[in-house]
Amino acid sequence: MSSLLLVIDLQKGFVNEKTEYLVEKIKHLIQRNLYDQIAFTRFINTPQSVFAKKLNYFGGMGEDNELVMNEMNHKIFEKNVYSAYNDELKKYLETNQINKIYLCGVDTDACVLKTAFDLFENGYDVFVLKDYCASTGGEKLHQAALEILKRNIGEDKIE
Repeated sequence: MSSLLLVIDLQKGFVNEKTEYLVEKIKHLIQRNLYDQIAFTRFINTPQSVFAKKLNYFGGMGEDNELVMNEMNHKIFEKNVYSAYNDELKKYLETNQINKIYLCGVDTDACVLKTAFDLFENGYDVFVLKDYCASTGGEKLHQAALEILKRNIGEDKIE
């Protein structure tokens, strides 16, 4: 069995003054070679999405969805919902016999949280790397999400 570092939505549209510090931190984390596999997710929004229709959110379109790093050409999972847990990721996890998944990236209070919940509910050993996650909405939302995660997937899963 092996481990995966899954970098959630580290893309232009989600890098702001509250999250920009993550880029270098995650780059250094990747360079440490602590994980058997490394992959990225990319949120792609459309004018017809639930985000556009119900939240009037039009980010994640065009240049906004370009990743800010992927120099090593790691696997990229595209998604149009909060969670990265989809059929493509499931197949990748099975094929590569991955049992431990470490999450980092943006937004702790949305995509990281939902992905962690979905992986947990489907029996994976999932960890959220709290110092390598952030919220575009700020530190308060990041911390609130960590508390929710501790309660629902286990305090020992927040590293």
